[in-house]
This record gives sequence, C-alpha cells and structure tokens, in this order.
Amino acid sequence: MKIWGWAAVLGCFAGPLWAECSETRVSLRGDWGTASFSVEIADDNAERALGLMHREYMPKSHGMLFVYEQEQPRVSFWMRNTLIPLDLLYIDTAGVVQEIHTAEPLDETAIPSSGPRLAVLEINGGLADAMGISVGSQVRHPAFGDDAAWACDTK
Repeated sequence: MKIWGWAAVLGCFAGPLWAECSETRVSLRGDWGTASFSVEIADDNAERALGLMHREYMPKSHGMLFVYEQEQPRVSFWMRNTLIPLDLLYIDTAGVVQEIHTAEPLDETAIPSSGPRLAVLEINGGLADAMGISVGSQVRHPAFGDDAAWACDTK
C-alpha cells in the first residue's frame, strides 16, 4: 500500500466501528478489514441531484450516501459539475456492495448500476482500491433494515 494509502486508512477511523449506528456514519467490513466514514445523506431528489457538485475538496474520512425510498431497478450517476474524483459504491437492499466504479471529475458519461440498488456511497476516488474495499463488502447504516447483512443492532 502506498504511503498516502495508509494515511487514508487511518483517517477513516474517526470513531469506533462498534458504536451505535448513526445517520451520519457509514461503516464497511470485508475480507480487507473495516472502515468508517462520516457521511452526508442525500435522500430526496433535490439532494441527490446536487450531490457533491462544486466541491474542491472532501476529507478522506468523509463521503455522501445517496439513499432511495425503495430499491431502484437501476440507478445512474455522472460527474456534472463535480470537481473531485470519486469512487461510487453501489449497494443493494441487504447493505452489500455490488459494484464499484471510479468516476473522473466533470465527466458527464452515465455510470449506471448493473442491477437494482437501494443506495450509493461516494468516497474519494481511488480510496476503495487503496483500502482494498471490494464487491461483497458489507455496509452498516440505519438505511439498511434489520435483515441487512450487517444490521445496526449487530455488534
């Protein structure tokens, strides 16, 4: 792992992973380890449309979680007016990462999901690879119900 990769990993542990679930925190776990991100929530059409546009910087321990009221047959993202590279983690209703895409700043090419998704987590571009976050990783957040792979009431 590159030197900056270690700094990115350490920056993502702002709080204990076993802390109670919070609307403002997403935790991930997998064969690669664990990570936790402070998140903003985009859960209505206006917030989802704005996303992370016009921002010149985002801390490595931060992200944005796009949550839909119900599973969507297909979600699609692009980088219109988005100035920083992002990793897009497409998540199903069980809170499992099903695909990861890296998106370049200002690229308006659509990046659709390959299937139904309930949420998308955006983190800094290249961070998923640097940390080893992979498809199959489990996501812990109140947006995923009691039947989630890593439900909030699970310690």
